Amino acid sequence: MTDYEKVLDLWQKRNISSDAELAEALNGHSIAFAYHSGRIENDNITYNDTREIFEHDGVTSYTGDLRTLFEIRNARDANDLLLTAFDEKRGIDETLVKEFQQCLTKNTYDTRRWQLGERPGAYKLRDYVNVTGKNEIGAAPEDVKEEMDELLAELTEDIPREKLLTAAAYFHAKFENIHPFADGNGRAGRLLMNYYLLLRGHPPIIIHEEDRKIYYEALEAWDERQQLDPLINFLREQAVKTWEKQLRRAEKKKGR
Repeated sequence: MTDYEKVLDLWQKRNISSDAELAEALNGHSIAFAYHSGRIENDNITYNDTREIFEHDGVTSYTGDLRTLFEIRNARDANDLLLTAFDEKRGIDETLVKEFQQCLTKNTYDTRRWQLGERPGAYKLRDYVNVTGKNEIGAAPEDVKEEMDELLAELTEDIPREKLLTAAAYFHAKFENIHPFADGNGRAGRLLMNYYLLLRGHPPIIIHEEDRKIYYEALEAWDERQQLDPLINFLREQAVKTWEKQLRRAEKKKGR
């Protein structure tokens, strides 16, 4: 059994079905996910600030910019939304996708986007450069809804357990390729991918900010050549990295 299979087995044995059980299982990981996911695109985010906001709803001696502070607070609110949606077993539809993105980006749209009519929680009205691809701006604004509807329809299909990570990688790659919003696509896409996995009994995956170069290269492999294997392999490695401490602790306990 590979380490990835061990991680999957360890998670599924917990048989998590409620928001309280999920919150307990994610103790500490929710902060780490918010930190890494936010820092992938904003180097001003720190782990200490993220932990203080998650645990105390505030920071001490903060000297950073307000946008960064809002992004961290938004990540905490988005985590609460994830827990609630999981408890209610909400499917991933257009409404939930927009709710996650709105939650992550409220109070952070810059003046230019706002003046152009862009709003958190609404599909984009214009093209913007996609940070995950060298030359990618995503689907044309007029095509976003149709492409997102097609992608979300695919999520309703029954997926065998052994193909779950492949389906999650496909969803994430397609979501980032469509680039449906004016901002926050990366953070929304990573959170939605984890929500998709959680609903199907798979542990969430932290994409570590120090591995962002490999992450971007895996997304570009899909953008440019429709190759999904690099992203699947990357997510498998990140899953092990995310849960390695818990895995080693379980193995040590079992070996006693």
